[in-house]
Amino acid sequence: RLVEAYRRQAEKPVIYGAEHRLEIEVAEKIQALVPCAERVAFTSSGSEAVQLALRLARAAAGRRMIVKFEGHYHGWFDAVLLSHHPGAEEAGPLHRPYVAPESKGQVPNAVENVIVLPWNRADLLEEVFSERGEEIAGVILEPVLMNSGGILPAAGFLEAARELTARHGALLIFDEIITGFRIDPGGAQKVYGVTPDIATFGKAVAGGAPLSVVAGRAKVLELMFGGGVSFGGTFNGNPVSLAAAAAALEEISRDGGRALREANRLGGLLMEGIRAAAARHGVRALVSGFGAAFAVHFTEATELTHYRDVLADDRERLARFLREALEGGVYALPDGRFYTSAAHSEQDIEQTLAVVESVFSGWAARGGA
Repeated sequence: RLVEAYRRQAEKPVIYGAEHRLEIEVAEKIQALVPCAERVAFTSSGSEAVQLALRLARAAAGRRMIVKFEGHYHGWFDAVLLSHHPGAEEAGPLHRPYVAPESKGQVPNAVENVIVLPWNRADLLEEVFSERGEEIAGVILEPVLMNSGGILPAAGFLEAARELTARHGALLIFDEIITGFRIDPGGAQKVYGVTPDIATFGKAVAGGAPLSVVAGRAKVLELMFGGGVSFGGTFNGNPVSLAAAAAALEEISRDGGRALREANRLGGLLMEGIRAAAARHGVRALVSGFGAAFAVHFTEATELTHYRDVLADDRERLARFLREALEGGVYALPDGRFYTSAAHSEQDIEQTLAVVESVFSGWAARGGA
């Protein structure tokens, strides 16, 4: 369906230079699924969507400081490519992490507008708001920390972030570039019952086509129309990507979200199968995340709470696992992430688990190598 939608639209204009019907159609589909989506805007990449979300938050609150969490990734732009994967020394103390740039060439003053905290520490978030609440424009987070190991939110953490931002006049931003239209048709905000002021989406929203979305409260997004917030882009809402999005969202919402339920069910089977294979062969492995998106860790830890826990992973063993799995025909991301989709089948899961079994049994035969 996606390929056919692409083909049909490619025979028409691929850019209009003005608003068009597909924008309205896709926006309405998103509004029907996503709790926070009173208004919708389109961009071309996740990084662009995050920049718009941050600009809107600062304009709405009339402040400049943004709170982000260690290990969370919100795109490659200077303003937020901070403390994504810092080393132990660069990270600083757990209770007050350093704001660590991730790339050469970043402007030095980027660190002046961001406060970094450890994930899942509601007590430290409350402490920062009590100290600097009048400066904070917004809090941005991945509702499930997928860019650093698939760490789920602790019970009550998202609710605490929602309450604290509302109490102090700041905005809550969910970066759902990964969780959106993957964990559930309504995103992580639907699963966890916490509605942010703004959310960003990408990747799955158009089945992999170059499209991203900023959705949120009407009062906030309407700042782009007469409220002084500048926003633009030649390819924002391009018809080819929106045609793919219309087809993808139709499939995602069909039969009450059956496709995503199946993708998450298959992912759950894969997670449990990897855990079972590790246990059979005495491999210390931890699998963390949700069905359709999770990560494998080789660690002594029994649970993961924040990014510092991931720093303790055995990276050499992970690299060996990924290399041997690839030799068997299974590819996972370099950080150990696996994804399942509506295109996968139970046979795919069985074949993958057979490869994992072979890798772990080989390790056991070599004395845990």
